[in-house]
Amino acid sequence: MDISVVESFETTGLASSEDVREALSSLLIDSVESGASVGFITPFFHADAMIYWGGVEADMNSGVRKLILACDGEEILGCVQLSMTDKRNGLHRGEVEKLMVRTSARGKGIAKKLMLKLEALALELDRTLIVLDTRKGDVASTLYINLGYSFAGEIPNFALSSDGEYEATVLFYKEL
Repeated sequence: MDISVVESFETTGLASSEDVREALSSLLIDSVESGASVGFITPFFHADAMIYWGGVEADMNSGVRKLILACDGEEILGCVQLSMTDKRNGLHRGEVEKLMVRTSARGKGIAKKLMLKLEALALELDRTLIVLDTRKGDVASTLYINLGYSFAGEIPNFALSSDGEYEATVLFYKEL
């Protein structure tokens, strides 16, 4: 398995940007359908996933987002994004977004490897504070705590779950 930072969809080794969007859309749909708290609710459609990844690609091209992939050959097993503000008072921080691992590949340490690569990348980019949020009670909270993230608080009824119920989110941060 290879964990790599993707500078553009064309640099992934897959045949085309369209193939990358297809593979990432499949991962996103798998995550949403398995109940992951990644910002989408069911039913979630392929066309919506493709539009989302087009936006991510645009953000990558503008330099405000980095994408990290976990791949086994040409199969994308997981990903995470580092979002960066361009506001002058926030050039030291980054935000973790959309940590996802394909359901068939979970339990193999992929999420941890993705997060460690994200932290290394953040440091390369002079981002010394990492923030994130996740659904209260989500298994990801254990990962973040084990990686040294500090609990910053909880917001009730923050977002809809993938099945449309309001759920609390918890906030974490880590100084690198």
